[in-house]
Amino acid sequence: MAEHEHVRVAVIGSGFGGLGAAVRLRREGITDFVVLERAGSVGGTWRDNSYPGCACDVPSHLYSFSFAPNPDWPRSFSGQEHIRAYLERVTDTFGLRPHIRFNAEVKRMTWDAEHLRWDIQTTAGDWSADVVVSATGPLSEPKLPDVPGLDAFPGKVFHSARWDHDYDLRGKRVAVIGTGASAIQIVPSIQPQVEKLTLFQRTPAWVLPRMDRPIGAAERAVHRALPFTTKLRRGLLWGIRELQVQAFTKHPGELGFVEQLAKRNMARAVKDPELRAKLTPDYRIGCKRILLSSTYYPALAQPNVDVVASGLTEVRGSALVAADGTETEVDAIIFSTGFHVTDMPIAERVVGPEGKTLSEVWSGGMQALRGASAAGFPNWMTIIGPNTGLGNSSMILMIESQLNYMADYLRQLDVLGGRAALDARPSAVRAWNHRVQERMKRTVWNTGGCTSWYLDAGGRNTTIWPGTTAEFRRATRRVDLAEYAVLRPADARPATGAENEEVAA
Repeated sequence: MAEHEHVRVAVIGSGFGGLGAAVRLRREGITDFVVLERAGSVGGTWRDNSYPGCACDVPSHLYSFSFAPNPDWPRSFSGQEHIRAYLERVTDTFGLRPHIRFNAEVKRMTWDAEHLRWDIQTTAGDWSADVVVSATGPLSEPKLPDVPGLDAFPGKVFHSARWDHDYDLRGKRVAVIGTGASAIQIVPSIQPQVEKLTLFQRTPAWVLPRMDRPIGAAERAVHRALPFTTKLRRGLLWGIRELQVQAFTKHPGELGFVEQLAKRNMARAVKDPELRAKLTPDYRIGCKRILLSSTYYPALAQPNVDVVASGLTEVRGSALVAADGTETEVDAIIFSTGFHVTDMPIAERVVGPEGKTLSEVWSGGMQALRGASAAGFPNWMTIIGPNTGLGNSSMILMIESQLNYMADYLRQLDVLGGRAALDARPSAVRAWNHRVQERMKRTVWNTGGCTSWYLDAGGRNTTIWPGTTAEFRRATRRVDLAEYAVLRPADARPATGAENEEVAA
């Protein structure tokens, strides 16, 4: 490879967002692009998370690309290995491998205002690109709490997203920290092997039964022979979730019925009233992500499991000390404590025209125009950006909407002709985010009485989209040039309009 290679588009990451972007670029007739991937294979979060029991909580036929249906999903909810295999197939089917540079972790991206391009430093050499599409995903950097004494712990410590498969848990005293989506899959998977399992629960989760089942050979054969049946199945799954959104976004009071279902689910498996009290949330269902499991509660009811209804505050030797003073001796600690979602780690490596990082600009909270463009960072867009997350449906739907926006963004640059860049107007970003946050006020995520990973350090919900996926698709169908300043190489300053003009989002 040349010491410095220029491409039209650089895509960062090769999970669903990055691979989707690569496919869309090729379908738009753009072949001058590169996908920069820090690891040695594709898959993103489905490569990194390989813990026991790892699976998706969205039905398989909805958690896949609309342009790459898979008639052969083996279960209604697929496991990690099947989703990762699907992404490998997509990579090969659409001929993406020649574009991918593995083991190329992005260290820094700097905007060159003179040449209207991004200069990108990676561990595998340097690139420059007219446009950067960042698809690093919100579930890419594990979040480890700062626990006093942890460094001196004599046993094994790892995060669920960096599972140590060489460490044998059999016969060990194991602590699991956290009660999120990964913990409720890990606990039932390791409970039969370990001598003692202690679950540190800061906040209990609402858990509904997981209606999972194998998809039989006959059913799969029908999907293969009649592709419209796969499309129909996907449409039905999508429609059900679109109807449910209203309860989350406009009428949280209607979720009481769902809470009763969750309580019945718990009561069936957990007979001990003291344990039931520990596991019953005191906030509205849906405020935190609703979890799906038919094995979590039965596992917690086993004699070798102890639930500490308190967070971990200190480690003293091999003893773990909870906020309520409980001490537990363990051999291994598994942190199931989530990811850096509201403080996108890649933002620290993106340097704008004024020398400020995106992380610095976002110090008061992330915000981007239509979840894609940040003011002051021309020709840089993110897939799964601020306020594009979902509380009850498939992120692939949101990713595909953002790919529509990306495609039109590149078309608009072509229409402008010559060397040009688009920079989101601060007024447009403010207007868009004002609308989003106004709609957020009545949602269950803001009114449900919990503190979730959806909220940033300032208590603002910068994660979730407060509407339907259809609404978001309409909002990202095309780029409105009125929301952007056009930059040219001559001066790299906005070529049109006043900077503080209020643009309707």
